[in-house]
Amino acid sequence: MREEKRLKIAIQKSGRLADMSIQLLEKCGISLAKSRDQLLCRAQNFPLDIFLVRDDDIPAFLATDVCQLGILGENGLLEKQALGNGKFAGLRQLLPLGYGRCRLSIAVPHDFDYQSIDSLNGKVIATSYKGLLAQYLADHKIDADIVTMEGAVEVAPRTHLADVICDLVSTGSTLVSNGLVEKDIILQSQAVLVTNQIDDPEIAALAEKVTSRIKAVLRAENSRYIMLNSPIDSLEAIKAVLPGSQSPTVMPLQGRDDMVAVHAVCEEGVFWDTMEDLKANGANSILVVPIEKMLD
Repeated sequence: MREEKRLKIAIQKSGRLADMSIQLLEKCGISLAKSRDQLLCRAQNFPLDIFLVRDDDIPAFLATDVCQLGILGENGLLEKQALGNGKFAGLRQLLPLGYGRCRLSIAVPHDFDYQSIDSLNGKVIATSYKGLLAQYLADHKIDADIVTMEGAVEVAPRTHLADVICDLVSTGSTLVSNGLVEKDIILQSQAVLVTNQIDDPEIAALAEKVTSRIKAVLRAENSRYIMLNSPIDSLEAIKAVLPGSQSPTVMPLQGRDDMVAVHAVCEEGVFWDTMEDLKANGANSILVVPIEKMLD
């Protein structure tokens, strides 16, 4: 009997990114036998194995074909590709996932006279992202020294290890507490789904199925289903107000010749202003509900 082929995906083993990645897979209908103490987590209802590893190791798991999919921060992938001498060039992003948002930025002490990127000429910059920083400096023709640090980059100016820093920023509170001011953004980052070159057609088909489910979940999370009643003579104005809706369903209302029911999937934000605009154009009985699943 032929052994079942299983798709393998690498995700971060701990932290908020790990939790959100697990939640995303579960929303895709994949039931997991969780064990955070182990490297491997097997799906119970889908031929999928999940490797729980350090985020820095995920590109290597993909490059060596231990795994065929990976979820990690875009910053981590691009940094590995910047430093990997072509080792990670074959990895490609399939889609952004909308969580784990942060930015890689230049930050300077309050008393640093920063006028533009040219102010970094001749300075020492501390960072954990040497590859991305070196590319950025080269693109702007800046001659500066880079000091690589694995952690606590924000203390480098206070300890005179560097003049300024290049580090990941989320809320900015860590910079403020260390007397630093964010100046230039090198990269806007978020969690991304990444793949390698999958040669096995069966594994490729499984990867496509998982990717399709993730796309459906993300689309559903960003969409809303709107139901309302509209006067026939206001229908075009109401359709113009519906956010991100291309082809709403219009149905007759029983016993009413002057009204129709309108149902629409809206792929943009539906806010109170939107509902008030719909009402101002004659709509009533407006109902907005979330969408759990949506597949084209």
